Amino acid sequence: MAQRIGAQRDRGERGGGHRHLLYRHGHTVVHRLPAQTKILAAVLFTLVVVATPSTQRWAFGAYALMIIAVAAIARLSPRFVLPRMLVEVPFVLFAVLLPFLARGPRVEVLGVLLSASGLESAFAILAKGTLGVLASIVLAATTELRALLAGLHRLRVPSLLVQIMAFMLRYLEVVGAEADRMRIARTSRCFEARREGRLRVLAAAAGSLFVRAYERGERVHLAMLSRGYAGALPVLGTDGAARSSWAVASTLPAAAALVAGAAWLAV
Repeated sequence: MAQRIGAQRDRGERGGGHRHLLYRHGHTVVHRLPAQTKILAAVLFTLVVVATPSTQRWAFGAYALMIIAVAAIARLSPRFVLPRMLVEVPFVLFAVLLPFLARGPRVEVLGVLLSASGLESAFAILAKGTLGVLASIVLAATTELRALLAGLHRLRVPSLLVQIMAFMLRYLEVVGAEADRMRIARTSRCFEARREGRLRVLAAAAGSLFVRAYERGERVHLAMLSRGYAGALPVLGTDGAARSSWAVASTLPAAAALVAGAAWLAV
């Protein structure tokens, strides 16, 4: 138990040097691209996917092959990618319900009458959502957190938004570590959340965690003010991107744009 508590403390103290959980260290072409090029490529690719008419289903197959190829170049295995796609589950559940709830003409599928418009909408949500999630996973897996924030700064994203994202991502780890320490403390006191009557204890723990996080935020803010913080963080240093890097990064959105153009011509 002491070893586990010590390990948790060590992880909490290392704070700012952490790589985020989605990052996968590597030395591939995708990893070496500047962050700003990858961010813009992922955004443009997602916009092209969203703009593609859902009736041209072959286009989404082509998009899937493209993003899978990028993941393969980055050496991201299905074992790494698939568990991180669970964030899409709520959208999948919503899409599954659409054919049953939507109105309009009905079609029979495996003996069940389903809404034709609902089926079309469900496919659009699943296809476009899945491709967007894949693009974001590849981006996060090949770019360190500090580089992501620096890339946003290079892309002229408002400084306030970059600061909010930096604090949010940083203190998700801090709050998570605090919650883990509270869990270890409960376990060391033989607490087991099995009976309904103990939900009150868990609710109190959640309230305590909120208070601790709020108080820590206040202390951090006071510490920043005492060190000269005036509403802007120091500029995160990052090198500019060469034309060759922009050319490599633009390969994915450019290929997707060609497919989207063909899909619109085929409508």
